[in-house]
Amino acid sequence: MKLALAAFGVNAASNFKFFIARIDRLAAEAALQGAELLVLPEYFSMVLAGTTVKAPDLQAELFSVLDQGAKLLENLSTIASRHRLHILAGSVPMRDGARVINRAPFIAPSGNIAYQDKQNMTRFEAEEWGISGGEGPRVFDTALGRIGVSICYDSEFPLHVRAQVAAGAKLILIPSCTSTPAGFNRVRFSARARAIENQCYTAVVPLVGTAAWSGSIDTNIGHSALFTPCDEGFPDDGVAAAGPLNEPGLTMATVDFAAIDIVRASGNVLNHRDWADIPACPVVELQ
Repeated sequence: MKLALAAFGVNAASNFKFFIARIDRLAAEAALQGAELLVLPEYFSMVLAGTTVKAPDLQAELFSVLDQGAKLLENLSTIASRHRLHILAGSVPMRDGARVINRAPFIAPSGNIAYQDKQNMTRFEAEEWGISGGEGPRVFDTALGRIGVSICYDSEFPLHVRAQVAAGAKLILIPSCTSTPAGFNRVRFSARARAIENQCYTAVVPLVGTAAWSGSIDTNIGHSALFTPCDEGFPDDGVAAAGPLNEPGLTMATVDFAAIDIVRASGNVLNHRDWADIPACPVVELQ
């Protein structure tokens, strides 16, 4: 399976149509290069706030995206269908009753959508922005295979990913939004650890750049990467692909689930087998 990992710049969109056209161009480029799955970063949707908010205001930015969320998802479904792509639409703040949660829409080429919530909130999200944790990990049963999503900070918790791997996931998508090198490295090193301890692929996809107009996505640091086990059949350092630091654009990468099966059966170490605790995780069909 070929992945298109889209580090996404935070330059403000002049209007909703311009923002959607930008996503459509990324999807067209990904499809042209043979990708079957396009992955966008955590809070890429907050760039939409720039269509209505011109100065940093956390609540105004959040409400702007909440109000445009349904229209955004409708357009993303159309894009997925048009380009025959699976799309992980980073994350989108959504209302859950009286709460706001951070939710990753996973869209099939049919246009059908399923969701993974961010379970663990950073201090900024919880204490300054008022965003709440959502439901726990799940796995998506897609035409490409079983795939898990662990949004940014969630990837720093081994059992979140372990539950997804135990339910059959061989690829964990990690959309991220980090404002410091330390924050990005926490996610990056956690993703590499999850790939080793579960003998699976992990893909980190960040928001990048600066936005003087925003209080929520003002500074963003990182690069896209695909990580693997460090064992036979994989790179010695566990880095299958990596994009340039802090530059928007697509990083293309290929995953081979058969190689995961082989290393889990006959690798130099058998981390997947030797981790006995298996947390529960529901499987959601996404076709």
